[in-house]
Amino acid sequence: MRICIFGAGAVGSHLAVRLALAGHDVSCVMRGPHLEAVKAGGLTLRVGGAEFKAKVKASDDPATLGAQDIVISTLKATGQSSLVTGLRPLLADDTAVVFAQNGIPWWYDLGLSPDHPPPPDLSFLDPGGRLRAAIPQQQIIGGVIFSSNEIVAPGTVANLSPDRNRLLVGECDDRATERIERLRTALKDALIDSPPVAQIRETIWSKLLTNMSMSVLCLLTGQTARAVRDEPALRDVIPHLLDEANAVAQSCCPQVKRVTRTGPAPDHKPSILQDYELGRAMEIDVLVRAPAAFARAAQLSTPMLDLLAGLAIQKARDKGLYQG
Repeated sequence: MRICIFGAGAVGSHLAVRLALAGHDVSCVMRGPHLEAVKAGGLTLRVGGAEFKAKVKASDDPATLGAQDIVISTLKATGQSSLVTGLRPLLADDTAVVFAQNGIPWWYDLGLSPDHPPPPDLSFLDPGGRLRAAIPQQQIIGGVIFSSNEIVAPGTVANLSPDRNRLLVGECDDRATERIERLRTALKDALIDSPPVAQIRETIWSKLLTNMSMSVLCLLTGQTARAVRDEPALRDVIPHLLDEANAVAQSCCPQVKRVTRTGPAPDHKPSILQDYELGRAMEIDVLVRAPAAFARAAQLSTPMLDLLAGLAIQKARDKGLYQG
């Protein structure tokens, strides 16, 4: 298949190498020194002590890459405005566009089943409705990615989660379709786990449970997830946070499994803290504001999440990393 990774940073570059080595015609939309290195010498993936090299087409101009069978956007929510014009030259009538991102996606209200509670106003996730005007609903595929990667040098990405690389995909109306099966097969052949998903929004909320509580707590403390989980001063705080987060998620998707403070915690900083420390625009809207809007719509009392949200927004604004 012709597959384009749009916004090939660390996560996208890992996917690109895996898919190219599995025999697909892979192209990448990327920029800066990473782009120049890939154009000159290809893309290198490090996994433990092993290295894998792949030749991929790479450009900062999507118009040079042609129409694709699948586009996988690995852009963060803060960078998705570039898709409005950038996607057009990549799309044929049947091109599928996979949105592999954190948090509540801009398309969340599209294709909802009648038994799903009406969502709150999420127009702030797509100001002016530009994305939904540019991308037809029938071409949208939801994606939830679990994979830890880092660009260690221009043209070289390291995979830090060799035993946990997954991209879960589903139609925005949850239909079982042939294109989802083809995509899942392509991912599995590329050593990216992609088990069946009955409801893509359940998967979105399952990951968001941790992001909207523990990840924001990491941002406020400047600590890794493991350090936060093991901090004695937070021992009584974390269960209350997760109780509130579980209530919000289950008000939308009762099938979502509750998250508790038991189980291992990764000893790394979540992306929202990494963005803050690196001075990058932060995903406050999809990880903080949108879940808070769902809580209000369900008339839930979430005082601890509200406090975290307010502190996170102020912290991001003070550094000029959030304008909302």
